[in-house]
Amino acid sequence: MKKVKLGFIGVGGIAQSRHIPSFEVLKGKVEMVGVHDVNEKRAQEVAKRFGIPHVYSQYDDLFPNVDAVVICTPNKFHHEIAISALEANVHVLCEKPMAITYEKAQQMLQAAQKADRLLAIAYQYRFTEVAQLAKQAVLQNELGEPLVTRIQAMRRRKVPGWGVFTNRELQGGGCLIDYGCHFLDLAIWLLGNPKPIEVMGKTYNRLSKIPHQINDWGPLDHESFDVDDHVSGYITFEKDISLLFECSWVANIKEDVKHLSISGAHGGLSVFPFELYQPKLGSLMNSISEAKADLITAGRQQAENFINSCLGTEELVVKPEEALKVTKIIDALYQSSEIGTSIRLQ
Repeated sequence: MKKVKLGFIGVGGIAQSRHIPSFEVLKGKVEMVGVHDVNEKRAQEVAKRFGIPHVYSQYDDLFPNVDAVVICTPNKFHHEIAISALEANVHVLCEKPMAITYEKAQQMLQAAQKADRLLAIAYQYRFTEVAQLAKQAVLQNELGEPLVTRIQAMRRRKVPGWGVFTNRELQGGGCLIDYGCHFLDLAIWLLGNPKPIEVMGKTYNRLSKIPHQINDWGPLDHESFDVDDHVSGYITFEKDISLLFECSWVANIKEDVKHLSISGAHGGLSVFPFELYQPKLGSLMNSISEAKADLITAGRQQAENFINSCLGTEELVVKPEEALKVTKIIDALYQSSEIGTSIRLQ
């Protein structure tokens, strides 16, 4: 069997904990060729740890030697690197979000279409067992027409103070672009990718800028913090669908909350954990599943879908046109908060 020659650009935490291990188990289909990182010492250490033979000082030196790359850099560089790879006829799996602006994400999609190469975005929540079950419930019309979707992606005092997560220039934002984006993507996918019509948003970062805050994930520099740590929003879509949205790294709540539910005309569902609510047999029925939301398994399935798509035996589960829609909504949420009114989308 032909193997996909694969390279990694950016080998920080997410590359080491999720992407490289996920592709490592696909050795029958994948040959991991090389890595690049601006921190060359780290690149050397990661290559040695995972038995990857080559370390490249420039990311574009990878392109002649691989069929595909995985981009795990800060968000600011997704656009530049992805387009360079696509123009070199290399398939791309890019960490989320697609880009830090809708315009840059559009350019990535155009580059993929022009080169006729794959561009996948790493929204791995779609690959969880609970999400796959929820998708089947929607496709089998268990809910009827979707009406109202609710998202809460809430952490209590868990700001990722390491790396560049709180650096607006490099990341483009905070909890929304880092964490909430996963749930927006999952919700829109479950709804069948409806067209967004209007977005109202409000962003906050007051708590993380207060000195001496308790943070379960380690020290936090309140003086340099310049991204959102709490975001709320209201989004309307075609076919009279609405979405209530809230995400946070630092909320003053009892405990972390991971919630995505859809209320439809005939029934409703909740994803975490998967439950189905329907009026049946003259009664209100609740169906409960033991399906799991294991992100390690989901990461492996995401990797396999990307490789199989490179080999032409599958289609991408996360298509760039869909990821582009998420970035469009994120842009609108930030813009709405800045100007204080809702944003009508074209």
